[in-house]
Amino acid sequence: MRTRAQAFLTALLLAAGLLLPHPASAGLKRLIEMGWDEPDPAFMLKHVAEMEAMPFDGCVYHIGGLRPDGELGNFGWACWGTRVFTEQELAADLATMRSISFRRFRSNFVRMNVTPANIDWFDDHSAVFSNLTLGASFAKRAGSAGIMLDTEQYEGPLFDYTKQRDRGRRSYAEYAAQARKRGSEAMRAIEKGYPGITLFLTLGVTHTVIQTISEPIALDKGPYGLLAPFVDGMVLAASDSAKIVDGLEGNYPSRTPAQVENYVGVYDTAVVAFVTDMSRFRRVTSRSWGFWLDYDWRTRGWNETDGSKNYQTPASLQKSIRRALELADDYVWIWVEKPHWWSDSGRPTKLPPGYVQALRNARKGLAP
Repeated sequence: MRTRAQAFLTALLLAAGLLLPHPASAGLKRLIEMGWDEPDPAFMLKHVAEMEAMPFDGCVYHIGGLRPDGELGNFGWACWGTRVFTEQELAADLATMRSISFRRFRSNFVRMNVTPANIDWFDDHSAVFSNLTLGASFAKRAGSAGIMLDTEQYEGPLFDYTKQRDRGRRSYAEYAAQARKRGSEAMRAIEKGYPGITLFLTLGVTHTVIQTISEPIALDKGPYGLLAPFVDGMVLAASDSAKIVDGLEGNYPSRTPAQVENYVGVYDTAVVAFVTDMSRFRRVTSRSWGFWLDYDWRTRGWNETDGSKNYQTPASLQKSIRRALELADDYVWIWVEKPHWWSDSGRPTKLPPGYVQALRNARKGLAP
């Protein structure tokens, strides 16, 4: 069953001629895991064998950073603010990552969020840029593919113009221009630490498109109205060897190949109204699809023993993941909350039988 937003989005894209057929994308396809079972380097060192037994090519992981009081913090949740992290704080995690002998997990990403977002776009961003360079450098030296920059607004409303400090005296256009400038500066800071990096965004320009088409929400009133110019700035500043993955988190509810295909036109055509240089956007960015396995479990529930009773069943997951892998340029990723693919016990938890095999089946003929 389609969600109301998906149905409306499809109708509008068809009317506008934007839902276009698209051939399967050739090349290596990788499946990435992310969620509440997110590991740190110590967990990965201890459980690398169990993790690599799962049908993924890598995962998103977090690094700590020692706080001034000596306790472990979380670098990814504190990097977008005024605190400047140091090499010494991340040294232990880096040493651990470099000691792990990965065989299959060659596409791991360091988690960084746009949190706490306690500064205005017109404030000094030197701490943010320093942290971005450090995080990217960590990823490079750890042998990871890059950074997963989670652009969801978990804390401060970074991309919401209606909640910006100076909205009373600065127009949306002024804030958009500044967000674009900061995006370019952020990308240059990231590539300073990791030239030619793969930067994975959970929400990219496509999220803005989806909100303005399916909601609809005007940019100067919607919660992510400044996201598109920010990402546009990143695209404009990225080197030709870098890759910016649009994670297309808006695909979370999809559970059929047809629903996955709904978003082809969003990425390929509809984004043109939100980017400065469409040819460069196509050249620098990589089209991806995100799936939330236990989608909306607080409302829909999650059956821990019988997958056929869940919103996303093993059968639906297999078909939708297969189609996403066919269409994606490089990556498809899965988000989980209640179920965990790995745990301290060395086994999955709250994951009904069938889901692991569904991913294996979806990958047949496509897995690296």
